[in-house]
Amino acid sequence: MKDKKVEERILDATLKVVRKNTISGTRMHLIATEADLPQANLHYHYKTKQNLMLALHRKVIDRFLLLRERMKTEKSIPLTVEQELDIFFEQKKVSILEDSDYDIVEIDFWLQATVSEEYREIMNKAFERWEYAIRCFIEKVCPDKSESDKLQLTHLILSILEGATIQYHVNPEHFDVDAYFEFGKKSVLKLLEM
Repeated sequence: MKDKKVEERILDATLKVVRKNTISGTRMHLIATEADLPQANLHYHYKTKQNLMLALHRKVIDRFLLLRERMKTEKSIPLTVEQELDIFFEQKKVSILEDSDYDIVEIDFWLQATVSEEYREIMNKAFERWEYAIRCFIEKVCPDKSESDKLQLTHLILSILEGATIQYHVNPEHFDVDAYFEFGKKSVLKLLEM
């Protein structure tokens, strides 16, 4: 039986190695060294680098989703429109500022999706989860908007969220995350009123 603690140790080591070397620059022996395991043990838990990368992607996406769910349960019920929107923005802000390794590794998965059909499929599934959560929010807030407007609002909110990742990690001294999300929230709230 595989040991879950060892698998977590491997995934944590993989996150560090990918953060430092990118997915394409990551080698199994680097992960084994970071995890302080013989490479044979690494291969016992994850037969191939691809299996390990897919497990890492699940860990990254699950972390983001669990953070959003935790934030949602910490708010008073029922949530106002602004509170619901805040959860999306706060979750992304925490990812950028406190979980930056996860955030940066997610960018690398996006890049891999441009050259790998398998990564494209997993990234599409991850985006579908985001889109679904945002779309439910939009449906609840403005059910009378046209389907086209609802779709474009979903894409816009996703772009605001993911755009922050790129801008912050490229130039953190120049990018004010709080001001960006506050402006983004005001902009989206105006669009929701229209």
